[in-house]
This record gives sequence, C-alpha cells and structure tokens, in this order.
Amino acid sequence: MALMDKHKVKRQRLDRICEGIRPPILNGPMHPRPLVALLDGRDCTVEMPILKDVATVAFCDAQSTQEIHEKDFYSSGAQRAVSALLYHPITLSRDDLDKVQSLRVIVRIGSGFDKRWTSKRLLSSPIEGTSYPCIAVCNVPASSVEETADTSLCLILNLYRRVTWMHQALREGTRAASVEQIREAVALRAKAFGFGVIFYDPYLPDGVERSLGLQRMATLQDLLIHSDCMRQGAFLVNTSRGGLVDEKALAQALKEGRIRGAALDVHETEPFSFSTGPLKDAPNLICTPHTSWYSEQASVEAREEAAREVRRAITGKTQHEWPSMEATAVHQELNGAAAYR
Repeated sequence: MALMDKHKVKRQRLDRICEGIRPPILNGPMHPRPLVALLDGRDCTVEMPILKDVATVAFCDAQSTQEIHEKDFYSSGAQRAVSALLYHPITLSRDDLDKVQSLRVIVRIGSGFDKRWTSKRLLSSPIEGTSYPCIAVCNVPASSVEETADTSLCLILNLYRRVTWMHQALREGTRAASVEQIREAVALRAKAFGFGVIFYDPYLPDGVERSLGLQRMATLQDLLIHSDCMRQGAFLVNTSRGGLVDEKALAQALKEGRIRGAALDVHETEPFSFSTGPLKDAPNLICTPHTSWYSEQASVEAREEAAREVRRAITGKTQHEWPSMEATAVHQELNGAAAYR
C-alpha cells in the first residue's frame, strides 16, 4: 500500500473515533502527533512508553483548574490536546472546554466517576452554549480492586475487634471496655472469616450470586431488612462514595448507640478534617483519607490502563462502545445515585 494510502486509512480510522464526539477542527487538520494532556500529573513516565509512538504527552502538575490557568498551560500548546488524563481535583468547566476544542476524550485515572466533571450533558449530549457535540468520558473500572477490598475487610475486622481503641487505650494507660468487583472481592474475603454475606445489585447478571456462593436480595429494602444494618449496634463501613452516607445522621446514630461503630475512607467533603463537620465529636469512629484504593502497584496500573484507553481512542481500536450516562440509565433505587450522575 502506498504511503499516501496508509495515511488516508489512518485518518479515516481516527475520523470514525471522533464521529459523533466532535466535528472536524475548523482551523485545520489534526496535528500530525496528537497531544495528550496529563492535567494533574507530576510526570508522564508511566504514560510515555505506552503513547510515545502515537502521541506527544505533556503534563501540567496542577492540583486545581485555577492552577492550570496560572501556569498558562493552554497557551503553551495544550489547546490542541485531543485527550485529557486527570485524577479527582480538576474540574473542567465550559470555558476550559472552549479553550481545548480539539478535545475528543477525557479519561479519569481511577474507577470512580465524579459528578464535578462527568455530568450527563458532558457525556451524552451537546455541551450547553457551544457549537460542538459531546466528549467521550472514560475511566479505569478495574483499578485498585484488591486494595479497596483488603482495606474494607481490614476496617470491618478493626471495628469488630476494636483494635484501634485497644491500641489507643494502651498508649494512654487506660482500660478499654469490651464491646461489583470490589464488592465481590470483599464478600469472598468476608466468607473466609465466617461472615454471612448478602447483597443487592440491580446491574449484576443473574447467576453471579450462585457462582460466588452468596445470597442475593431482590430490592434495596430487602437488603436493609435482612442484614444487620437495621439492628441496634450494627457496624457501618464505607469505602465507596462519600455522598452515600449522611454524616450528620451517622454522628447522631453513633452517639445514641444505634450504630456501634463506623469506618469511613470516603467523606461528604474532602479533604476530610476531624476539626470540622458533623463527625468531629462522634464516638467509635475510624476515618482514613480516601486511601483504600492506593498501593504503588495499583497507582501505576491505573495510569497504564488510562494511557491504553487514550491509545485505543487515537488508533481507532476501541474495545467497546462508550456507555450512556442519561438520567434514565441510573437505577432509581440506588441510594445516593442521583448525586453522582
């Protein structure tokens, strides 16, 4: 095949990726080497080996959108980026998207979608007040499964055996009173410790519960009724999303003894501080700073998979259709789901 024909095929493949996401750039063709912007990364040593033959990678080392503007990152050439990689702190506004009109794909380095930058209009409908259609938003759903599962079980056992309070009492010289993928991984670990495990998940295919040896509930209400959640003295552990737990109600339940102990790795407001908020004087509470996902290996793997997602988009080798985030696609019975559309 002639060199010109190869370039034509490659361009057609890229156009198929961009079709329905953005129209052709009005001021000329795509740059010969697409630019990938790592907005809140401190280096691109992990991403570069995966993308170096198909794209140029630039990093901003910003912790907020304001910092991106202060570093004049867009004026330095990032306005031609076709993809943006980012963690949690960055919020891309309509003004930011206007400055990067070549943007086709946003990849969240991690498993969770955050309402601050994955609103349904960003993913599945034209951007309000602009002339271009939507941008594809991707994540890394399998990252940190084992780390989060291990931390979840660690917190459960810590509450059950009161290790944290025993340690504190020993240091103070006092006597202590005696008192989806990740979900599957936690459940299997809990079974090994003799826990009875029931669950509710409207999206999980039928039969998965039998393959795992678990008991499935038909509704969220059934789950609450048949589990220990509604009983006096239950434990509560949250390593999922902060908005799922009403912290004011939790603080009151801990003070009244209706919840015997709680462990939270995620919070309604982050970064979390004990000095402020409704949990500041709540008893029998363990809080960690949203670190259940972390290990050196998990961090590297999440960055690698995010870079591969960008590579698939640039080269036209997407593995699947990007999902819709329309409001009707979110199961109405899921507690707290509305906060994360």
